[in-house]
Amino acid sequence: MLTRARDVFSAASLYGRSSIRVLQHRRAHGAEERLVFVTGCPRSGTTFVAGAIGSQAGFVDLGEVHPLKAALPELAGLPDTEAAARLRRILERVRRLGLAARLRGVEQTPETAFVLPAVLLAYPEARLVHVLRDGRDVVCSLLERGWLSSDREGADDAGLAYGAQARFWVEGERVAEFAGLSDAARAAYAWRRYVGSARATTERLVELRYEELVAEPAAAAAPVARHLHVEPEPLARAFAEAHGRSVGRWQADLDESQVADVEREAGPLLRELGYS
Repeated sequence: MLTRARDVFSAASLYGRSSIRVLQHRRAHGAEERLVFVTGCPRSGTTFVAGAIGSQAGFVDLGEVHPLKAALPELAGLPDTEAAARLRRILERVRRLGLAARLRGVEQTPETAFVLPAVLLAYPEARLVHVLRDGRDVVCSLLERGWLSSDREGADDAGLAYGAQARFWVEGERVAEFAGLSDAARAAYAWRRYVGSARATTERLVELRYEELVAEPAAAAAPVARHLHVEPEPLARAFAEAHGRSVGRWQADLDESQVADVEREAGPLLRELGYS
């Protein structure tokens, strides 16, 4: 038995920290199909929200599942049915190795925003949570991290390169232009693309604004709890752990030229969403 446990742990480690964490969580009955996919532009609060949901009874936060994150650039170019089959194979292997198939897994890779129809095909009982945050604050955070910055080298933990080069989500007619944008414009471009892709799907999706989560956690938790069919009070308590220090930071952190670049790239969407 000890040898078998070591083998399982070793196999799970190949699939990233997300599968290792779920080794602690087990259930006695049938496999759970009601997964939750938390999506949104990076630095919008997806990690916090997924952790809050994953802390609820019967759930487990899978984190960003690295094999899925690495596969998403390719999956986004496939027909939905083919992408769905591959996506499910990846996640079910991780859940099985992590002994978490009987819990409601919460997957939080932001790039799922670009394959949500495939997600819904792969898991007909899944629920989607789109975390939306003021794009100007997102730009501040992305600039701080440097993931899209022209002088950034290296790659993330799924092997996807940092830097100014065009990603799979850049429109074809703008691929050549993308690397030449300012860092602020490139970050605003990313926010616009992630948000637009996530909002193109409305089936089984609830939208959660980070600013409301910070200001009124109980009010923010209520529609999410209904969407997931869970009690709102424990989720509200988890949401109450969020801090609001970064809300509105763009007013101090972005200079005039950066604000102008953000406006040119994402101004219409900011105004449509009431961020103006």
